[in-house]
Amino acid sequence: MKRNTILAVLLLIALGQTEAQLLQANKKMTRQDTLRGSIGAGRSWWDVQHYHITVQPDYQQQTIQGRNIIEVAYTTAEAIMQIDLQMPMEIDSLFADTRAGVRQALSFTREGNVYWVDTKNLTGKKLDIFFHGKPRKAVNAPWDGGWIWKKDSQGNPWMSVACQGLGASVWYPCKDHQSDEPNRGAQLSVIVPGDLVAVGNGRNIEQTKLANGLVRWTWEVKSPINTYNIVPYIGKYAHFSEVYAGLKGNLDCDYWVLEANLEKAKTQFTQVKSMLQCFEHWFGPYPFYEDSYKLVESPHLGMEHQSAVAYGNQYKNGYLGTDLSGSGWGKKWDYILIHESGHEWFANSISTQDIADMWVHEGFTDYSETLYTECLFGKEAGADYVTGLRKGIQNDKPIIGPYGVNEEGSGDMYSKGANIIHTIRTMMNNDEQFRQMLVSMNKKFYHQTITSAMVEQYIIDYTKLPLQKFFHQYLRTTQIPMLRYRWTNNKWECKWENTVPDFRMKTKLLINDKPIWVDVTDEWKTVSKEKGNLALDRNVYALAKVWE
Repeated sequence: MKRNTILAVLLLIALGQTEAQLLQANKKMTRQDTLRGSIGAGRSWWDVQHYHITVQPDYQQQTIQGRNIIEVAYTTAEAIMQIDLQMPMEIDSLFADTRAGVRQALSFTREGNVYWVDTKNLTGKKLDIFFHGKPRKAVNAPWDGGWIWKKDSQGNPWMSVACQGLGASVWYPCKDHQSDEPNRGAQLSVIVPGDLVAVGNGRNIEQTKLANGLVRWTWEVKSPINTYNIVPYIGKYAHFSEVYAGLKGNLDCDYWVLEANLEKAKTQFTQVKSMLQCFEHWFGPYPFYEDSYKLVESPHLGMEHQSAVAYGNQYKNGYLGTDLSGSGWGKKWDYILIHESGHEWFANSISTQDIADMWVHEGFTDYSETLYTECLFGKEAGADYVTGLRKGIQNDKPIIGPYGVNEEGSGDMYSKGANIIHTIRTMMNNDEQFRQMLVSMNKKFYHQTITSAMVEQYIIDYTKLPLQKFFHQYLRTTQIPMLRYRWTNNKWECKWENTVPDFRMKTKLLINDKPIWVDVTDEWKTVSKEKGNLALDRNVYALAKVWE
């Protein structure tokens, strides 16, 4: 999934440049934010079934023109429809077919980044939208996203898009809300000069030579897909492939890389098979066998574009060569390859309806890095890695953001999210049960859009742990529980401080390095009468301090 700005902060910390402040402050919400982030009257009555996007970029002018055929299903008949397309992009015309097969032009008006389409005479279920413009140019993709116009090291045009959070409507007209993925997937047709290659999501179903030396590449995804995940990659690409024997049979794995980097890619991408083996063990089958797995070299660091993962880590291990955990383990594997591929399970198959709940994407995917480290080097190495990530946690604002305004929560959703999951695993004290929970979760929410509340309740029901206050504490406040402990009257006592009312947590303590599990609350409780040293196990994300 998108490298949130917190990762840039972590990288700067690792490089000793801690004075940089990259996290954006909270902004004042506007009507445009509400239109973008909520299911209002113009969105609630129709459901996207399929997109077929055609786009032709002009590299010299940095403009695009295109068409999007949207197949929809109606729950009711309403007079107004909201179509999203961000300025300065423009809709040229919009047509719909009637039940009689007559093509009918629909009228529309613009309000900022929203078009209001007059649908009072609409009877057909297919919209045909023509558009053009000079899309917002990415300033610092993928953090400050948009359309990317670059050249590779050989001087060839190299183009793509990164638009998570910003939204797919930055370049094509759509229903730009995470809750509505096209049920039957999407097609993407990209028209480019014949000396370039256009790669998209899913499988290539057509290459058609057109006039003036142009070629149209058409790619198809059969699975539901989020709008921000549908992207073209255009460049001087070379291709190689392999087949992975996975849990659901043979999985086609394809790699599209710049011609000059072909040999480096063949070496670096050998990590794919171990990644798939590890993640299928922990999460269940790769979610998109029908659409294949791809890595595509991108002109930015990386993104979780479904079945066409963007890769820009310069064929280095770590995060551009840096270990974000500081443990040493993070430099033994390719961060972008592992992290962005982990999003195929969490973000692409299991997607949140509102980006306020994006911790579900990033927390579980960040924890996939720990599980991959554990798969390669053992459980203690994984613990080294995840606990090392804590140094980057800011606790600047809650992980869950405000709903309905297209606003995510704190960048802590990455490292803090991973440590929340690791703490739950520690509370369960049963790694096989924890693994089965993750596999079961991927079955239950397979190809669905969900909420944080649904995930929280699922974990509570599965583990039978009283985690309601736990989730409230860690997801909706910035307070980190403080374990206070004391030796008094020949016994150890402890309690939680800095917590929400009635907070309790099954906690792993160490008495003389021997583990004990105690249900600690916000009141003093006897935990042991054994003399010696008491400590909070490192696998519990909390603070600890002796009572004075």
